[in-house]
Amino acid sequence: MNFMKKLVTGFLLLVLCFPAYGERYKAAGTIDVYFSPRGGATEAIVREIASARSEILVQAYSFTSAPIAKALLDARKRGVRVEVVLDRSQRKEKYTSADFLLHGGIDTYIDSRHAISHNKIMIIDRITLITGSFNFTKAAEEKNAENLLVMKNNRPLADRYILNFAEHRNHSERYSGK
Repeated sequence: MNFMKKLVTGFLLLVLCFPAYGERYKAAGTIDVYFSPRGGATEAIVREIASARSEILVQAYSFTSAPIAKALLDARKRGVRVEVVLDRSQRKEKYTSADFLLHGGIDTYIDSRHAISHNKIMIIDRITLITGSFNFTKAAEEKNAENLLVMKNNRPLADRYILNFAEHRNHSERYSGK
């Protein structure tokens, strides 16, 4: 019992005396929440991409969604700068959007530094952040239990994600196709 008492005391000291690991951001702007299956997450992402005016940054683990890929290509055709960082699995998967994006003129990179590059984010115009467990896939929309957050007008949070995106893009390799 003495061991348990010390363990609990140590835990409480850590929790009470040291700041939380990570960063805190004051809630600002709006947050929209989507759940799948069939919760409208893909449509929400496509809608946000369609509203982009200057820049879209994407990190994705699995990316096979035709509507999302097409929306990114349409944005690029409108003059929006689009950059995509994908997991190394996208090099070998049979069905992936990597080649579609690359052939559409979108700067596409592969992050192979990590065992899995599991991020699922989009940053639109440096002010809208899209994240959650939702992979950019048809299965995520139609079969899986996933969540998606669309957060608008929280500049400090978006800026932190932009820094993280740049860190991953900088150690990634430019994708040249299959």
